[in-house]
Amino acid sequence: MILIDNTCISDDVAEKFFVCNLDKCKGACCVEGDMGAPLEGDEPAILDRIFDDIKPYLSPEGIRVIEQKGGYESDGFGGLVTNTVGGRECVYATWNDRGILKCGIEEAYNDGKVDWKKPISCHLYPIRVTKYEAFHALNYDRWPICSPACGFGEQLNVPIYKFVREALVRAYGEEWYGKLTQAIESPTKEANQ
Repeated sequence: MILIDNTCISDDVAEKFFVCNLDKCKGACCVEGDMGAPLEGDEPAILDRIFDDIKPYLSPEGIRVIEQKGGYESDGFGGLVTNTVGGRECVYATWNDRGILKCGIEEAYNDGKVDWKKPISCHLYPIRVTKYEAFHALNYDRWPICSPACGFGEQLNVPIYKFVREALVRAYGEEWYGKLTQAIESPTKEANQ
């Protein structure tokens, strides 16, 4: 376990390997599971604000659900999650010509149409954050559909914390990420400070 500021990071985040392998999994994380992606803070308002800009990147089915039911719904536990198409894929996911699900929000972001990449819960994956009153727990979410990503990450020698670097910096800041890197890559130096 690694402790940095108000976060507790599982050793798996440092020790396990991961790089998405969309050719193998086909973007299954956007369709599998019991509900859509968890949303935080102002993310529902952001989704409402950018809808017209991302609409050209979404599937007709996703657009229909968003226009009829909204882009998000209650998770039943006091939070919000992205809506889904028929209880399956996220309304913001779209199939490409190779049968791979991609995030329409991220595609619009990559094209410079919006200034927001995607929900932080998606960006951080395979890390899941549990928020407690005094700290956040960051854990590796093992999921059989991601086994190709584990093998690919091992082949490329990319640990989880490096794979999700951009998302971790987005969530916790560059200074925090520097502390994490220091704790993982030079643990004895960190312990002696």
